[in-house]
Amino acid sequence: MEEKIVVTGGKPLQGKIKVSNAKNAVLPILIASLLGDGESKILDVPHLTDVDTTCSVLQHLGQEVARQNGHIMIRTVEPTSFEAPYQYVRRMRASFLLLGPLLARYGRAKIPLPGGCAIGSRPINLHLKGLEALGAKVNLEHGHVEANCRRLKGAQIYLDFPSVGATENLMMAASLAKGQTIIENAAEEPEIVDLANYLNAMGARVKGAGTPIIKIEGVKELLGTTHTPIPDRIEAGSYMVAAAATKSDLTIENVIAEHLKPVISKLKEMGVQVDEHESSLRIRPGEEELKAVDIKTLPYPGFPTDMQAQMMALNCICKGTGVVTETVFENRFMHVDELKRMGAKIKVESRSAIIEGVKNLSGAPVKATDLRAGAALIIAALSTEASTEIGALEHIDRGYDNIVGKLQEVGASIERIG
Repeated sequence: MEEKIVVTGGKPLQGKIKVSNAKNAVLPILIASLLGDGESKILDVPHLTDVDTTCSVLQHLGQEVARQNGHIMIRTVEPTSFEAPYQYVRRMRASFLLLGPLLARYGRAKIPLPGGCAIGSRPINLHLKGLEALGAKVNLEHGHVEANCRRLKGAQIYLDFPSVGATENLMMAASLAKGQTIIENAAEEPEIVDLANYLNAMGARVKGAGTPIIKIEGVKELLGTTHTPIPDRIEAGSYMVAAAATKSDLTIENVIAEHLKPVISKLKEMGVQVDEHESSLRIRPGEEELKAVDIKTLPYPGFPTDMQAQMMALNCICKGTGVVTETVFENRFMHVDELKRMGAKIKVESRSAIIEGVKNLSGAPVKATDLRAGAALIIAALSTEASTEIGALEHIDRGYDNIVGKLQEVGASIERIG
């Protein structure tokens, strides 16, 4: 029997909910451990299937991986394999980040073309173009990327699009390249900064992370280190929206408010009260009915595509009409049909969804179509007094650490069955 999450909504959330550390920071950091001699210790790692998959890939390559009290220890040794197996890479796009570290340190790598959520094509040509500029010979055939080199050499690389994955891959590769690498039009996400901080703690010389121009002075070797990843801004944003949808007074802990500026701004525009503290946010209902807003997703520091589905769910129960425009991924409206099953009024035109607010959504059996769509359906279910069954939980398990347990602790009627 398929596992399901069953939600009976209509209850306000109250108390405090603690955000786990960021999945999108942890995965590249675990992979970057390949670059360093000795042991790396990554602290407070969330329990997610994507983390399990990354650890399995590292173990397949011959690395020693141990988990203890929420921490992950990785001792790097000469790889027994330079090929990531398709069974792992098809589950998780971040596996493609192995290319940079394996090439930089060992001069060879073979990676299947990646998978992950089916939210649109995320081309790897930027990764490959950058690695070729660093001196790698890249061959793409039979669904694999095979690359080799003697030692990578620094280069000036311009990214046609500020791709997070390409920026991370090239930053890791350039850390052990000979000479200076300059990445222009680099992604600016907080997770890029976190990876740079980890690399620098290992002995790398990375400057400018978090800006469009990153400069990396290659070094001969890196050493294992201890690092605590940043809090998960998307998990935090999801709980903020859940609080708004349920008219709750909820405090969200382990948060860097600076990373959530576009989400905070949109919630305030809707009429939600947001109080910012040093490492927490308090979400409170406003005086008036929430009003619909327009949202356009953009690379950081714009509104995050990973918060689009959750905000759409909230727009469904706001007064008026809101337009959500998705500019990052072309297939990220799969949750629309599921929300419509719950009574939402949404019309999709090309890359925009027009949402006409309704007073209440209704319960229905629905499926998570991707990771963030899963969170959106939980938010929609919490807002309605009816009972909702959500299936396809494998998507939610990829990116939300104990979401059911955390919501139960703040008063939600939610359980996992099956």
